[in-house]
Order: sequence, then structure tokens, then C-alpha cells
Amino acid sequence: MLEHGGRLHAAARDYGIPLGDWLDLSTGLAPEPWPLPAIPAAAWARLPEEDDGLEPAACACYGAARALPVAGSQAAIQALPELFAPRRVGVLAPSYAEHAHAWRRAGHELVALAAEDIEARLDDLDLLVLANPNNPTGRRFAAETLLDWHARLARRGGSLLVDEAFMDCTPQYSLATHSHQPGLIVLRSFGKFFGLAGIRLGFVLAEASLLARLREHLGPWTVSGPARALGRQALGPAGREARERRAGQLQAAGERLAALLSAHGLTPDGGTALFQWVRTADAARLHDFFARQGILVRLFATPASLRFGLPGCEEGWQRLEAALADPARPRAGLIADESAPTTSKEFP
Repeated sequence: MLEHGGRLHAAARDYGIPLGDWLDLSTGLAPEPWPLPAIPAAAWARLPEEDDGLEPAACACYGAARALPVAGSQAAIQALPELFAPRRVGVLAPSYAEHAHAWRRAGHELVALAAEDIEARLDDLDLLVLANPNNPTGRRFAAETLLDWHARLARRGGSLLVDEAFMDCTPQYSLATHSHQPGLIVLRSFGKFFGLAGIRLGFVLAEASLLARLREHLGPWTVSGPARALGRQALGPAGREARERRAGQLQAAGERLAALLSAHGLTPDGGTALFQWVRTADAARLHDFFARQGILVRLFATPASLRFGLPGCEEGWQRLEAALADPARPRAGLIADESAPTTSKEFP
């Protein structure tokens, strides 16, 4: 399996630092978990039922016509390639590596594409897969651009899959309201924005026929009763003000993180409300330095880069700032590349 952020037990073992002494900035999750409601005993005792109100709550929250709950968007990423006959699939790179891994494993022909190449290569593809905002670069695509690409693909029987795992704080870029159209598939993650990755909940927004095929493929009871109960509460109308307040707080925190990194010579090349991304030739040395301070960040080899998540408390912010200001910290050699994706402009 591919490596991901959040492997805190391995880091504690590798660096000999007790688990409780770490500041984990490796996952790109909201650092403060959503307040947990009381879970009815029946949610634990009975098999989950699909008509419990979770789907309508998700549709109303995201503005979609239909939604299929899944055990985290990762479950959909792994299953969706199995529903298609072998195709020529364009995958944004760099991006969340599980997409390319899943389509390749299912026997599809993959074409890795930089954001700048998609327009010119689109007519050679049967299916395009990208994340918006992208992970780890933070690159955003304008909804108008994505809808144009979808229309071009759909005219030839093709499809566009958009992973909106980090979309909650920037809903103006979402394609959820268009997800009922044939050939358009939108994934939404629950755990990142709500800081509850352990609940394993996500949603697929798409036309009814594809959702029916995916439901059949995944089988019954893919989302637990407690996860469904929590999802109803968090996504329901009663939580709207709290969601809007959280989005504002996360946006402010993301800006604070970008400013902090920039002040210490690590100006981000992109990011979202939940993480900032820094390209640097010294990524591996910096990752090791921070780990020796008990601070875990996400290391990427291609391109050499680091992703910093949000500290969860003021003590965490001060601890990160102290590490950044440490005279012993390797001074990053930033990669000069004018074509590097950023979040300062929409694509194209």
C-alpha cells in the first residue's frame, strides 16, 4: 500500500520520541475535532439502514441531487475504476497518489498530466481524474473550466471525476450542484473538514445509475450506524452556523500558517485552509529536522516538497515557530520553477 500522512506510531518508533510528545502536522485534517453528539444505542445495536436521513442531509449540505455514503472517499477511489471498461485515463500529477494507483491496478491506461497540459491533451482521454483543490499543491480549478472539460468528455461518452476532499472551506469552486449530469462524478470527504478521519465517512455525488452500480459493487452496510448518526448531525441544518464558523476559522488558520512559513524562508507554493505546500530541494533534510523536534510533516519525493498541516492549539503554533526559527534548522534551497502550480491564480 502507498504511504500517507498520520503514521505517527512509525515516527515515534523511528525517532525514539514518545507518542504523546509529537505535534502531528502531516495529515491535512482540521486540528480540532467536531463536537461529538450522543450516539443513540440503536446505532450501535442495529444494522445501518439507508433511509435514516443521512443522504438528504448530505445533499442539502453540498447542494447535490444525489449522494451515496461510503466508508471514506478512499473506498470510492478504490472501487470506481472497477466499474469502467479499460479506458485511457488522464490523472493530474502531482496529486493524491491513490487515484493513479487505483486506476492502474484496475487495468486502465494512465496518462500523468500537469495542470497546464490538460487543455491540450483532453481530447485524447476517455476519463479525467483530478482533485480540486489539489492535494498536495493546493491548485484550484475554476468551476467554469471543469464544466467545459466535462462537456467535452461527455460528448464522446467520457467522464470527469473531481475529488473535492478539501473543498468545504471554498464551496464556490464545487461542482456538487452539477453532479447529477451523466459523466460527472464528485467525491466529498467528511473527515478532513470535521477533523474526524477515524469515522471513515465520505460521499459520492453522481447520476443515479452510476450510484446504483457503485452501491451494488460495495455491498450492504458499508458505513457504520454510529458514522451515519454523526454524519446526520454534522451535515444537518442545525449545524449550518457552526460549519460556516468553522470554515472561517480554518481559512484564517491557513493564512496564518502561510504567513508563518513565509516569515521563516519557507514561502508556500500553494495550499488550502487545511495545509500549506512548500517545494524545496532540501525537503528530506527539513523533514528529518522537524521530526527530531517531535514535529511530523508530510514529505513528498516528487517533486521534493513538504506539506504542513495546522497546529491544533496555541502551544502547537509556538512550538512550530520555535522550530522554524531554530538556528540549527537547514536553510531550504527553494526550487525555482515558474511553472510550479500555486493557489494565487485559478486555472487556466
